[in-house]
Amino acid sequence: MKLGKPEQLENQLKSGLMPFYILSGDEPLQIEESCDLIRAKARDSGFTERTVYHVDNGFDWGEVVEAANSLSLFAEKRVIELRVREGRFGDGKKILQECAERPPEDTVFLIITSRIDSKASKAKWFTAIEQAGVWIPVWPVEHQQLPGWITRRCQRAGLKAEPEAVTLLTERVEGNLLAAAQEIEKLRLLATDGKVTVDTVREVVSDSARYDVFGLVDAAMSGDTRHAVRIFNGLLSEGTEPPILLWAIARELRLLSHLSRKVSQGVGLEAAMDQIARSHKAAPFMLKKRKALYQGCIRKHSERKLRAMLEQASTIDEALKTGSKTCNPKDQLLDLVLSLSGLDILTA
Repeated sequence: MKLGKPEQLENQLKSGLMPFYILSGDEPLQIEESCDLIRAKARDSGFTERTVYHVDNGFDWGEVVEAANSLSLFAEKRVIELRVREGRFGDGKKILQECAERPPEDTVFLIITSRIDSKASKAKWFTAIEQAGVWIPVWPVEHQQLPGWITRRCQRAGLKAEPEAVTLLTERVEGNLLAAAQEIEKLRLLATDGKVTVDTVREVVSDSARYDVFGLVDAAMSGDTRHAVRIFNGLLSEGTEPPILLWAIARELRLLSHLSRKVSQGVGLEAAMDQIARSHKAAPFMLKKRKALYQGCIRKHSERKLRAMLEQASTIDEALKTGSKTCNPKDQLLDLVLSLSGLDILTA
């Protein structure tokens, strides 16, 4: 059974424990909270024994076989927790498949690992686990989804947050779910009558924004100019050097220009992504995960406009290398960010 999102786990657990749970992804807060729900349900169901294995290269899967096949001294129900680093299942694939096809009595397997790609999810060993239990792929909460996530989280904490307060809290935590959860807990303790206003957020919530160049590019590509400018200024204030910003923007512009040219030649977007992934040495599934972003950007910008932005990037690169005093690289970089976000800064 595959659950579309972690929020569905609570309802599934109401119908009883399954012998296998596999959580995959790179969002630690949601994964750990899902694990907590499963462990709590297991304890309530009499699973008092828990064994944790940290799986890496060279791990002895024989320990898992022994644990699964041996009876506890007191015949207790048990949870076997496997934390598999970077999907390094190795010999464990065959062992887990055999366990999934004939689940050991009074045993629940809780498997935590990194993202499972489409190829791995169709493998025989993995489908055996999915059929015997529950697979919960955990995806990062995108920037545009964060206000809704924060609103629901506040409601669960018994808080009523004004939309403006949610917007400010979203800006303060900058995509960091753990920071958001911690700040909401502080608000729960300090908010008057459970009401969260802009003033409450300003007083209680620290600015724990974490800026990164990839977030900058995504914000610009999605047309969120205000957010893109905020990240741009935040990166500069944190000491990020202009060449790093230029590298990230230029890399995406080259890919977009290449995509736009392929599509204009009649190649379907997904087929174009497959071809370009090979030439840019990128994983096709990573490009396809951003399909909507690329599609919207190509519709918004002509191939000619994308080439103009690439030429501007080249001009900035030259100014950075030569130390030209006639061109302010930071101002030019901001113009490039604004152009990518959809403002008519460059003529093309």
